[in-house]
Amino acid sequence: MTPSEAALVAFSAFSALRLVSYFPQIYKVATDANGASAISYSTWILWTGSHLSTGFYAAINLGDDLLAACSALYALCCVAVIILTAVKRQGWRSRAATN
Repeated sequence: MTPSEAALVAFSAFSALRLVSYFPQIYKVATDANGASAISYSTWILWTGSHLSTGFYAAINLGDDLLAACSALYALCCVAVIILTAVKRQGWRSRAATN
């Protein structure tokens, strides 16, 4: 196996693991009863920006469609966490205000 092939295999394996690793976090946010208080918007927004900028760089400067697509999927998962957190916090505030 050439170094280039080994790098692609490693990238593919860790990219798949990274993508799968978002789902437990998304599930935890979706089922959290305390308004997803442990989620940091600034961290998830930073990760979203990082993934988007990597995707744009890969697409525009490298012509690497695989890296661009992976980065877009990671950013989409980050956005899901951000949106779910906002929904959970709004619901939590609404319930707290009625009590």
